[in-house]
Amino acid sequence: MSATYIEFEFVVVPKDPGTEILIAELGYAGFESFVETEEGVLAYIQKEEWQDTLFEDIQILKTSECKIRYTQQEIAQVNWNEEWEKNFQPIVVDSSCAVRAPFHTPFKVPYEIIIEPKMSFGTGHHETTFMMLQFVLENNFEGKKVLDMGCGTAVLAILAKMKGAKEVDAIDIDDWCVENSLENVARNGCDTINVALGDAASLPKSQVYDVIIANINRNILLNDMAVYKGCLKEGGALFLSGFYKEDLPVISECCNKLGMQFVAHKEKNNWISAKFVN
Repeated sequence: MSATYIEFEFVVVPKDPGTEILIAELGYAGFESFVETEEGVLAYIQKEEWQDTLFEDIQILKTSECKIRYTQQEIAQVNWNEEWEKNFQPIVVDSSCAVRAPFHTPFKVPYEIIIEPKMSFGTGHHETTFMMLQFVLENNFEGKKVLDMGCGTAVLAILAKMKGAKEVDAIDIDDWCVENSLENVARNGCDTINVALGDAASLPKSQVYDVIIANINRNILLNDMAVYKGCLKEGGALFLSGFYKEDLPVISECCNKLGMQFVAHKEKNNWISAKFVN
């Protein structure tokens, strides 16, 4: 697929977590692709979709906590398939799970997930996704009913299904993520995964899930924790990620107050993934 795009080069100070927040907000605003750089991120939007008013809704551009500057240029006829082939490398998690694009050579591993890498997150390369894949590999999903909240590309939902989950719901607030997740579950032969657009308000009020996976961010996790508790079965497992090492105490305190106990955590480049049991 070729199209004319506008490339925005953002310099973000501090880079973390500013860049992650910026990517999320730009994604909601209609930007299609992102490539992280040493100083921030390159963000791409189709020329016909661009309007000067789009940045009015990007809240992080207005905050005093983060300094962001940018330049822009038109990129004619970008072939994204070629770009991703040059820049996207497959990953292997604990010698058991490979995440690759359709154009990569297949791996001889128990679990192989094929993801069309249309964005720079949700492919397993980010530390939080990598650690959550590790948690899914290490835990029993056979016959379980699973929720992947903030599913992104649905890579975690797909692995849960491959590991024997009976039912899997994959939910995201972003239209693009839902569309891409539908493509990926079909591509991996996991069409029975229920992909839906929504947030915590769309979750059931009763205890229906054996496992909940939520790789989002600190503030959303804290805000929605009681909802997760409400739809998690007694003895069910809650896997959380998307926050930093210094945030683990407040995340744990929130879970403990709701009656969920800390079990274990993983750390990678100051990012944390943690397991709690209801």
